[in-house]
Amino acid sequence: MSGVVARFPKPLAALAGAALAAPLVLAAPAGAAPEPYTVTPLKFTVRAGGHDCTVDADLYRPRGADAAHPAPAVLATNGFAGSKSDGSTDALGRAFAARGYVSLVYSGLGFGRSGCLITLDAPEADGRAASGLVDFLAGTRTADDGTRADFVALDEPGDPRVGMIGGSYGGAVQFATAAVDHRVDALVPLITWNDLGHSLAPDNTVTEDRATPRTPGVFKWQWTNGFYLMGEGQPLLAPSLDPSRFGKPNCLHFTPEACETISFLNSGRYPAEESEAVLAFTHGVSPVSYLHRVEAPTLLVQGQADTLFNLNEATATYDALRAHGTTVKMIWQAWGHSGGGATPGELDLSQGNWETSYVGRRILAWFGRYLLDRTTDTGPAFAYYRDWTSGYGTADALPAASRTLYLSGDGTLREHRSDVVPGSRSYTNRSLPSSHSETSLSGLTGLPDLDPYDTTGTYLDWTSAPLPSALDVVGAPRARLRVISPKAERVQGSGDASDRLVLFVKVYDRAPDGSQELVHRLVAPVRVADVTRPFSVRLPGIVHRFAAGHRLRLVIAGSDTAYYGNRGTKPVTVASTPRETGVLQLPVVRAGTSEKTRAGE
Repeated sequence: MSGVVARFPKPLAALAGAALAAPLVLAAPAGAAPEPYTVTPLKFTVRAGGHDCTVDADLYRPRGADAAHPAPAVLATNGFAGSKSDGSTDALGRAFAARGYVSLVYSGLGFGRSGCLITLDAPEADGRAASGLVDFLAGTRTADDGTRADFVALDEPGDPRVGMIGGSYGGAVQFATAAVDHRVDALVPLITWNDLGHSLAPDNTVTEDRATPRTPGVFKWQWTNGFYLMGEGQPLLAPSLDPSRFGKPNCLHFTPEACETISFLNSGRYPAEESEAVLAFTHGVSPVSYLHRVEAPTLLVQGQADTLFNLNEATATYDALRAHGTTVKMIWQAWGHSGGGATPGELDLSQGNWETSYVGRRILAWFGRYLLDRTTDTGPAFAYYRDWTSGYGTADALPAASRTLYLSGDGTLREHRSDVVPGSRSYTNRSLPSSHSETSLSGLTGLPDLDPYDTTGTYLDWTSAPLPSALDVVGAPRARLRVISPKAERVQGSGDASDRLVLFVKVYDRAPDGSQELVHRLVAPVRVADVTRPFSVRLPGIVHRFAAGHRLRLVIAGSDTAYYGNRGTKPVTVASTPRETGVLQLPVVRAGTSEKTRAGE
């Protein structure tokens, strides 16, 4: 929910920064031109989530913006555990003010010097708080010190021309705001979530029903507990906070529902009634439950290097907004929560390379279109960063699955069903994790991580023949599987979801020398509802070239160090025959800088 190395600052470091007491005119060296904006710290008391909350903000006013020459506005806030003063959030204010926008940058509820508890970007709390700041930009309310904004362009009285931008936690709040306040004209959410319940406890089983899930998926314990500790530790790290920032002794800084959710997921036991209540809460505070109320044109920017909120989160939001008729486009950039910060040429908020990076130019064009001239070309519907060549690939829709490989009984991936060799193989999970994909917060901390591994006897794999030519995969692979696990079958009807079989599906790129890469360390956790029936798995989306001579390797593992796994030992067998076998489907695009593809998966 926070930022990534070199793009957003490390969360704990972002807690520093005090509000200034008077307007600040940025100083320029002797003989140099003055800075193109002034900065004024402001406080607002807003009604949010049934409470009066203090919001700490900085107003960046371009020189020359006044009642006779109003300018459009950009509203931005921080990622999780950050504030208005952290490097990336402050950089947003400066970047847009320097380009003629009125920028209002604020610390989200429960962060920095803003009051009230952390609500996980609930619309009726964080959304309403941001709506109060839109009132200020509209000129219909003042800051607590009486400051009024009469220099913001209006679409009509009380309706300012305003866009929002921010990453992760500062991305989801944009949907929460637009859902409760239709005056917002444009959104640019970066690396954020669609359904927080799925993000923190994913089940990658494919279902057609998008209603609230009834059971938790596989608990992503490292990411979740890391951010929980960042949130709970803030009163200790930042003294003299607003008293409204303190909750109950066992839940200092979050709303009680949020703490109960984390406690429940950590318990490792998921009875049906409690599961439904927890998932209803995470579903209700997530965009997935209210995107039908979002009308503002949205440019989604999601990171390929992101095991917290992977590309499938943005894809789900993209599909939902399109289904409701909201204007939406999507970019899959290189960096996300798991790293990728050193990628040359990518947008770097700390450097401010807006005009010289692809994503930067697209964001400027988006605000140009919806906040300035209404005519700027906003680019293709879908674009994706490619690390094997220069530039972005583009398409008019997400690529469809176009390549199918079959799981053979001899441990190979076959091009044709008729080539499948009959056979079966088995593994047994251990009491402790025996497979490793990542140490989840290493991308934020910059600490080294172990290479991914799987322990013999605790996984199954299928490997293709060497590829005769490069294979470019853009999107989410799918697997259709059937497993045999009598022990899991006996307990899956217990009423506790934790008794069901858990497995982890992933695809490696194996080089001719035997080395291999788990692309961005992404895995697809699955909690199998019924082991007597086949099931489909949607793997995390990737953008990856499998080079000529390389092999694809599909792995099903019984555990992963970054997740809670099976309760107890559950042996698994996978059998294959030409008539009945598993399949791996890949969304493949042809080589080139621009692809014309059909909608689909």
